[in-house]
Amino acid sequence: MLKEYRTIYEAGAKEVVIEKSKFIGYAKPITSEEEAIQFIEEIKRKHKDATHNVPAYVVGENNEIQRYSDDGEPSGTAGIPVLEVIKKENLRNVVVLVTRYFGGIKLGAGGLVRAYTKGAKIALDDGKIIIKRAYKKIHIKVDYTLLGKIQNEIIQKGYLLKNVEYDDAVHFFVYITLDQVDLFKKQMVEWTNARCEIIEKEDEYLTELDNQIIF
Repeated sequence: MLKEYRTIYEAGAKEVVIEKSKFIGYAKPITSEEEAIQFIEEIKRKHKDATHNVPAYVVGENNEIQRYSDDGEPSGTAGIPVLEVIKKENLRNVVVLVTRYFGGIKLGAGGLVRAYTKGAKIALDDGKIIIKRAYKKIHIKVDYTLLGKIQNEIIQKGYLLKNVEYDDAVHFFVYITLDQVDLFKKQMVEWTNARCEIIEKEDEYLTELDNQIIF
């Protein structure tokens, strides 16, 4: 499991006109190559009258799968530039497709590279680039006499308190980054004089957009 990776938050779409050609960029977060192919086919059906539909995608924790197509544009002027935008942004599990409606003016090789790069970038920006960071969910069970102290310590130390539940005891559910788990557990024992039950739950990726966690 990666400690963190970059991807996009949601599907994005944006268009730009360059030398009378219309370029429409589409981007979407995915979890598999099948999802990428399905998305590409969907956009191609939507724009079956387009001059070109140029896709690229990366899948896997280390981008093990990377695919692109020039879809009839001169080799190296379309698919690779779209793929390079994804890689330059260091994104994982993303598909991008740039649709082109030819406007009558030839752009040349350099112009095409710039245009498809632009189409990919505006789509990704519209989808909002985020960080997926790995956290350990930890369940802390304490006596009611420790409620105020523990809640204050967790908040003051900047840990991510998801929620608190109450029954015969107080249950704190806290998200801790993987490299802070041991420290947090040690602190919890100190704060409670070992009068706590610490239950490690699953690891989860949480979404950070503009340095804010989105649940």
